[in-house]
Amino acid sequence: MVQLLMQLDMYQIDAFTDRVFTGNPAAVVPLQAWLPEQTMQGIALENNLSETAFFVPENDGYKIRWFTPNKEVDLCGHATLATAYVIFNYLETAASAIKFSSNSGPLQASKQDRYIQLDFPAIAAETEADTAAYKIITEASNQAAQAVYSSIQDYLVILDSEQAVQALSPDLRALMQLDGRGVIFTAQGDDCDFVSRCFFPKYDVDEDPVTGSAHCVSAPYWGKTLNKTQLHAKQLSQRGGEVICKLVSDRVLLLGKAVPFMKGTITL
Repeated sequence: MVQLLMQLDMYQIDAFTDRVFTGNPAAVVPLQAWLPEQTMQGIALENNLSETAFFVPENDGYKIRWFTPNKEVDLCGHATLATAYVIFNYLETAASAIKFSSNSGPLQASKQDRYIQLDFPAIAAETEADTAAYKIITEASNQAAQAVYSSIQDYLVILDSEQAVQALSPDLRALMQLDGRGVIFTAQGDDCDFVSRCFFPKYDVDEDPVTGSAHCVSAPYWGKTLNKTQLHAKQLSQRGGEVICKLVSDRVLLLGKAVPFMKGTITL
């Protein structure tokens, strides 16, 4: 008897950039119905990218989920940008806006000239981290932080210069002792409003190249600090990337570009 195999389309998109080999690569897998969670986690592990996004049609939009190589997460910016790019360019080429439902509530993506705009929730980080977390972070990073704040998912660490952020080489094993998802190191930029680097070793993502969800935490902080509602941000990973952030009430609008790298087929 011939065994029938399931085949799924998969796209790999570089997000928050206009050039391949930069920005943050994400895998995008369109589905008509959810696969078993174990199967989706296995695909994400096989891809070995910081995020693999899966989505299914729902009402007048889509339900979206995101997986790192070892865990499902509740919010991911660059993989949502990559998913919107796939829908706009391959699946619904006449569309100008997309509605997503997610574990973080409703999200939207829309075309804005050469950019894709994501409408995400702002995430407050106004509570100072406890003494133990502060000690772990400052010792692991070998940096005297100006302040360390905690949010519902990440720690936000304020450093005194772009050079300090660029020079980071943190002890990732030490950072794994912290609660939550990971650590965002940020400082005011030299030629932009702010810069950052993001580390999520508990999720098998030692350093994320460009982290959309982290800007939901860092943009409100820098907006308040710099008294701005629109900010130009750069993430200083090896691949690098840029994000335009707009603050509107309790939302953060993230604008970025994306480019396709690969289209393939998954066989299960």
